[in-house]
Amino acid sequence: MERALAVVDAEESTKALVREAGKLAAAVDAELVLLHVTTDEEYEDTRQTMESIPNSPVGYSARKAREGAEEFAADVGREVLEGVDVSWDAVGELGDEQTEILETAEARDCDHLFIAGEKRSPAGKALFGDLTQSIILNFDGPVTVVTE
Repeated sequence: MERALAVVDAEESTKALVREAGKLAAAVDAELVLLHVTTDEEYEDTRQTMESIPNSPVGYSARKAREGAEEFAADVGREVLEGVDVSWDAVGELGDEQTEILETAEARDCDHLFIAGEKRSPAGKALFGDLTQSIILNFDGPVTVVTE
């Protein structure tokens, strides 16, 4: 492993995921990329909420969504990786989670991916899909899945 990508989300399990990814990356002197993706749906919800505030000059652009996602990933990194001897970078993206995760991993030359697994029944996976399963099938490299 030379550069790993850890997917950061709003779940409490993210901290454990980033902590483990950081420890493993530090152990092999690898770099770590922390990625948070703001989905299109989250972006639209926030944009509409911001626009509904009367006489407010504050807007919510795609650029602001990406910056907010990057800051979220950086906040998690600062909190969890303090004291861990690992080089890390925070990235924020906007769009479809699977697409953004795979494209960021490729663009950053990541050879390992860390993602939190969701606990769903087999029927739930069949009906709603599963991001973790999709990433495992489509990432060209090892994927470590951390569950609560």
